Amino acid sequence: MIAIIYDGCGNLFSLSSSLESLGIECKITSDKTEIENADKIILPGVGAFADAAKKLKDSGLGKLVCDLAAQGKPILGICLGMQMLFEKSFEYGAHMGLGLIKGYVGPLEGQISKDLKIPHMGWNKLNLAKADPIFKYTQPGDYMYFVHSFYARNCVENTLAFAEYGVAVPAIVKNGNVYGMQFHPEKSGAKGLALLKAFSEIGD
Repeated sequence: MIAIIYDGCGNLFSLSSSLESLGIECKITSDKTEIENADKIILPGVGAFADAAKKLKDSGLGKLVCDLAAQGKPILGICLGMQMLFEKSFEYGAHMGLGLIKGYVGPLEGQISKDLKIPHMGWNKLNLAKADPIFKYTQPGDYMYFVHSFYARNCVENTLAFAEYGVAVPAIVKNGNVYGMQFHPEKSGAKGLALLKAFSEIGD
């Protein structure tokens, strides 16, 4: 069973429905026992980094995720959930992340041409940088759906795939059993479902 961590905000129906369409058992939960007993964990995220990080800290779920990561449980952060895996974010201030992946999160503004719109919104293709089991059903150039104004930086060694948007935007990152996807696989059609399927098979 995959536990989808619910921190009190965001509509996670699309993500749970995508997993169920693949025949993957999942549950949206904030219950620590259910999360501990899950085979794998997905950390989604919507809204502002500071608010999401505070909720994870205050609830104790952030520490739980870090503890389970240290135990080797497969974890996937999606969009803001991926960004929270990093050491720090400079989204309207400086905020500490979970520190599961080296690097930090900074704004696209000032790093890309003014001709490019912010947020980076829409379909963009994946450039695969390293081989990994997460790409079991993925081909170079598959398109995914992005919506973000901030991106991970200083994490080349942990970047499995990137998208070009004025800069190389880390699209999939990994540190051991911890994965992150900047885009929304649950909104990326069959190609996104293929990545979720591959994640569900990690470690099996």
